[in-house]
Amino acid sequence: MESLYIVMPAYNEEEALPSVIEEWYAVIEKHPGEGKSRLVIVNDGSRDHTLEAARGMMKGRPQLEVLDKENSGHGATLLYAYKHALERGADFIFQTDSDGQTRPSEFEAFWQKRHEKRAVIGYRNHREDGFSRLVVTKVLKLVLWLIFGLSVTDANTPFRLMERQLLAEYLPDVPKDFNLSNVMLTVLFLYNKEPVEFIPITFRPRQGGKNSINLPRICRIGLKAVQDFRTIKKGLRRHQ
Repeated sequence: MESLYIVMPAYNEEEALPSVIEEWYAVIEKHPGEGKSRLVIVNDGSRDHTLEAARGMMKGRPQLEVLDKENSGHGATLLYAYKHALERGADFIFQTDSDGQTRPSEFEAFWQKRHEKRAVIGYRNHREDGFSRLVVTKVLKLVLWLIFGLSVTDANTPFRLMERQLLAEYLPDVPKDFNLSNVMLTVLFLYNKEPVEFIPITFRPRQGGKNSINLPRICRIGLKAVQDFRTIKKGLRRHQ
């Protein structure tokens, strides 16, 4: 049976995390991969009790794995989680966030397409996380079109299923500690015309805790990303 690794970065999510783990662990139980599948929580140096909350959920959940690392930001933590899943031999890697904004019930539609497409990525069709976030997504779409000439439905959605060979091929092309790792992966997939499908998902309000990304920080990350995208574009290579 194919193994599934669901990876989640977590930063200051002690409030939402227990219920999020309970919901997503049910997906692992449905796809146990003969005991090889894992739900992996990566604590990104949280300042609250996120690590303790995650470890407290491990009892009775043998396929729940909790990793702890120094704080390095969401993008770098994603790279850390993806590399971990590949090193452990995951056949398929699924990423979502630990704030409860995504619905586990929508996962099966992605899993059913795992042999049809090399990556299946959600796009946030019904967003309930605020107008400013919608604006950011629209601006990002424009930036990617201007720099890479790509029309991307939703490049940064934290709801994506990828086959291991695809992730292993393109992960080395993402700069270390890049803030927008998922965006860069999406760009690389589409730039190289990989078979990718976008499926609409629901995006709920966060289920607890506070958003660590405010508008000034979004602007700083955005400006830095534009600079990085321009640099990356110059050295972008086609995969055969």
